[in-house]
Amino acid sequence: MPAASPNTSDRDSEPFVEVDPSGRFGRYNDLLGSGAVKKVYRAFDQEEGIEVAWNQVQLNHFIEDPVLINRLHSEAQLLRALNNEFIIVCYSVWLDREHSTLNFITEVCTSGNLRSFRKKHRHVSLKALKKWSKQVLEGLEYLHTHDPCIIHRDLNCSNIFINGNIGQVKIGDFGFAAMVGKSHTAHSVLGTPEFMAPELYEEDYTEAVDIYSFGMCLLEMVTMEIPYSECDNVAKIYRKVTTGVKPQALSKVTDPEVKAFIEKCIAKPRERPSASDLLKDPFFSELNDDETDPSA
Repeated sequence: MPAASPNTSDRDSEPFVEVDPSGRFGRYNDLLGSGAVKKVYRAFDQEEGIEVAWNQVQLNHFIEDPVLINRLHSEAQLLRALNNEFIIVCYSVWLDREHSTLNFITEVCTSGNLRSFRKKHRHVSLKALKKWSKQVLEGLEYLHTHDPCIIHRDLNCSNIFINGNIGQVKIGDFGFAAMVGKSHTAHSVLGTPEFMAPELYEEDYTEAVDIYSFGMCLLEMVTMEIPYSECDNVAKIYRKVTTGVKPQALSKVTDPEVKAFIEKCIAKPRERPSASDLLKDPFFSELNDDETDPSA
């Protein structure tokens, strides 16, 4: 009887289409997701016997942009250096010069990103939203108190990932992250417009921009609406953000405690609390420490 063909419908017997230089990780052909810069494939860690994500960037698409290539390589190297339960784990990074790809292996979160998970599960208690929020802040506290300080710069619900079976969230997608060291200031205009703090556009900002983005993430979690969705182009969002006009979604937040907490996060830069301050906020007082520890 002939061997099964590579396009068999039996996923368990599907062949690897690529293996990393160490022979540990094998890539399957099915996509978990794709963005403007990279594709993410389902893969397998043969050493640990677990599914992982194989992130692959075709560098020949960006051959004219060495700055972008360096940024992507920095993302991968940065992820390798991070060690926190609320940050996506990166297991391996390598450059495949023969195929002109940058590859890095990261952990897979079982339920995808928080945006799609929240849309799928419309009935979520405020207590659950607080648990997710607290974990994001734990991740931000780790980044912001890291030496050197790391600013994510593109925090939004599509790059916060979740293991839905245990309610564990993790920050991922560090393509725009910046290490700023003792100065705590950065200057590049990067990010997702709906979640970008106004001072980002002024090209002089600190890690407080991540707190603003976190506030917008919480707003999206509560309302299931992307902030500034009333705007039909980036220029309109820019005008509203830089002139201090709040997103319409904020008026839909009926719980005064939640609204006040979001407003605290999206206040003017000097008035914004740090991640460490927010973790001590009475907003989280109903949660026990073990309730936000997914391993408990």
